[in-house]
Amino acid sequence: MFPEELRSRAQALHAAGRTSEQIARELGVSRAEVGPLVRGVAVNGPNHVGFGELPLIGCWVNPGWSTGLIIEDRPADWIDTDARRNDFDGLTGVMVARQDARGISMAGFLVDTYCLGAKNAVPPTTLDQYDMPYFVAEFFGAYPDPPMRAPIDLARNLVFGAVDFARRLGFEPHQDYYSAVGHLGTWQPPGRITFGRDGRPLFIQGPHDNAGRIIRTLDRSVGAGNYEYALVAGA
Repeated sequence: MFPEELRSRAQALHAAGRTSEQIARELGVSRAEVGPLVRGVAVNGPNHVGFGELPLIGCWVNPGWSTGLIIEDRPADWIDTDARRNDFDGLTGVMVARQDARGISMAGFLVDTYCLGAKNAVPPTTLDQYDMPYFVAEFFGAYPDPPMRAPIDLARNLVFGAVDFARRLGFEPHQDYYSAVGHLGTWQPPGRITFGRDGRPLFIQGPHDNAGRIIRTLDRSVGAGNYEYALVAGA
């Protein structure tokens, strides 16, 4: 496996929520090698412009992306399927591919549509066109159903809208969001989606979430009793 391909796969797995141990096992490397792989990819800074003007190759979301969301005047091409109930309800994967001078530039987002916004992101990663399907499949690999094509307008509404919602609750996006967000292009709010589960904030604790800090933030922003939460037993 070439080093760039190894880094690309590690980045996709990391953004999809895999632990260092899981990444090491799937890639056949030691845990000590995982950190440099997921941190060591050169990315464009927050002020980089122009990605959104590159030709769009494709956009993907996971089936079930609309579960629990309220959508106003839903466009006909905002298609979803009856995905199986799973641990990713409220956690949506979005990936965008654009053509640049060196190949296909990929960026991805792991978005908590119920509460926290952009929990993780894959910074721009340039691949050969033959590696793109594998990279997409790897990014969505933890979901029980394969990803589906989506219009870029849906991707913008999901990512930008969820980040705005989370900010109103007191949560900032993951640091890699700023490098990846240029792939979405521009977005003009307000969006069509009401975030939260059925319009109400719902915090579902993930393996790396500081539940105490998040609940205190929600208490300050919306007040106790105005949100719901689900915590990991014994955490």
